[in-house]
Amino acid sequence: MQPEHPVMLAQTIQLALAPVFVLVAIGNIMNILTARLARMVDRSRHLQTLHAGTKGSEHDGVVAEMRVIDRRIAHIGRALLCLVISGLAIGTTVAALFLSELAGADLGIVIAATFVLAIALLMVALVLLLLETRLAAKTLRLPPELLELERGDL
Repeated sequence: MQPEHPVMLAQTIQLALAPVFVLVAIGNIMNILTARLARMVDRSRHLQTLHAGTKGSEHDGVVAEMRVIDRRIAHIGRALLCLVISGLAIGTTVAALFLSELAGADLGIVIAATFVLAIALLMVALVLLLLETRLAAKTLRLPPELLELERGDL
């Protein structure tokens, strides 16, 4: 089936650009998450080598950090899953826009639903990223005794 007028097809392409920009943003966030995940995997491997050679409070510290990293990895994994599904929903939105134009079918409900789903999943992924970064920040706090807060000269 042919579009009735090339102008309508051009307008559909323009309309499809907004979801494509969301897709680019999703890709950028996925890059950030995978870089964070790679650093966590490296750190967890290092901690695994330390695990067998530690005892007492040092061992407890290694285990505690491994548990936090495990939780952080879970947050990142869930966020990546949300982003992948969000990206698929954006792809479906763009495809539905073109099918609607080319076939003359009314796919407005599908287009709206897939776009809203994509944005909702993107927001969930961002919340998971926030949780992961807050968890990372909480565990990376410097011990107060090292800060020498009682010194007023700094």
